[in-house]
Amino acid sequence: MTGLPGGPATFLAVSILAFVILGSVLEGIPAIVLFGPLLFPIARAVGVHEVHYAMVIILAMGIGLFAPPFGVGYYAACAIGRVDPNEGIGPIWGYLLALMVDLIIVAIFPWISIGFL
Repeated sequence: MTGLPGGPATFLAVSILAFVILGSVLEGIPAIVLFGPLLFPIARAVGVHEVHYAMVIILAMGIGLFAPPFGVGYYAACAIGRVDPNEGIGPIWGYLLALMVDLIIVAIFPWISIGFL
């Protein structure tokens, strides 16, 4: 991971993709416990601040939690609201789009997450 071309930007992009996928099949705490000790030292080595990396990872897992086809949070929300998942998929796309835009903004501008440290 430290040898990826593009430095911190490529590392963040690969991490976002990995944690969106992990967030759709795992809960947040197990994903962090399993992959945090592996990836946080790499983030530090490529020059990404730990708090910024944590914010990006949490936002990426939040997208994965509601992203079809495996999003556990989406199916839980449909079960709680007694909505058929096929009917609820339309309105969720706007929410996922907003989360993706926010994730990209936070990933591009690290001062949003570490500006007051």
